Amino acid sequence: MNFHYPNGRKFIRKEAISINKIKNTTYSNRGMTLEEDLNETNKFYLDYKIAVVHKKPTPVQIVNVDYPKRSAAVIKEAYFKQASTTDYNGIYKGKYVDFEAKETKFTSSFPLKNFHVHQINHMKDVLKHEGICFVILRFTTLEEVYFLKAENLIQFWERMEDGGRKSITKKEIETNGYQIKLGFRPRIDYIKVINDLYNLS
Repeated sequence: MNFHYPNGRKFIRKEAISINKIKNTTYSNRGMTLEEDLNETNKFYLDYKIAVVHKKPTPVQIVNVDYPKRSAAVIKEAYFKQASTTDYNGIYKGKYVDFEAKETKFTSSFPLKNFHVHQINHMKDVLKHEGICFVILRFTTLEEVYFLKAENLIQFWERMEDGGRKSITKKEIETNGYQIKLGFRPRIDYIKVINDLYNLS
């Protein structure tokens, strides 16, 4: 099945993680992707009535379907209908929450090319309406996760647009962001950071 972005570029899905890799990982690194960890975290928040946060579905337009059997249909080709905004949104203690999640294999910096201009503009709009907006960044090689407010990300983005560096150094993330220690349940407790930053505890 082929998916395409609005600009026509083919979408390539990351390879699924083998069950053996998951079995051989430690508690601090169970082989889960950032998305899986966040989905598990959000389910914990929902189960315990802490917050309601979900991953946004991406609308697609199906253009080619194969019917190998009368009882089954196989999508052969589809296109994303529109550029996505951010990955997650929801509500916590009456506050609108909106965030993007990204990961990199680099250890000393986080490339800004991982973000898109429409995502930055969306974050600016959320901030104008006083929503809580941020990004969750994971250095996969180091197995470190950081919470970075959208305000800071926008500053680094504008620096790049002004001719500055095309990445955020890890030192800058450590200085401006907040490291989230990986736990069990919840796995990535970003609500704890929100409580501390916005006095919501």
